Amino acid sequence: MLQRKGMRGMTRPVGRPKKLIDQKQFEGLCGLQCTTEEICSFFDITDKTLQTWCKETYGVNFSVVFQQKRNKGKISLRRSQFKLAERNANMAIFLGKQMLGQKDRQEIEMSGGVELSIEERRQIVRDELAGVGKNDRTPTKSS
Repeated sequence: MLQRKGMRGMTRPVGRPKKLIDQKQFEGLCGLQCTTEEICSFFDITDKTLQTWCKETYGVNFSVVFQQKRNKGKISLRRSQFKLAERNANMAIFLGKQMLGQKDRQEIEMSGGVELSIEERRQIVRDELAGVGKNDRTPTKSS
């Protein structure tokens, strides 16, 4: 920070005082997948200040730091999900679908012993629809 000499020969800082950003809190917010806006709001700073702080602290811009720290949050979330899956069948099913590609299968059992192809089924439906209009007429008396 620049210094300026005052009237009495004493130096005083020029500009606003630096905002303090706690590195552990910042990394925790990244791990929780907070947005830039939310992080800036938490520390009461601008996005420009956040970018500058990241470059000074980590040597890279915010997006690079965020990617690294966000991945730690994902690991923590995954660990919690696996612990929950040990007690909760729904979570175990969810993880199986998401991570192992498992799917719900619905088996349809037909009774009657007659296997029809899709084309045969379509023809039956067409025949039934064609016959609907013919049988619905009521006979009228002619004079």
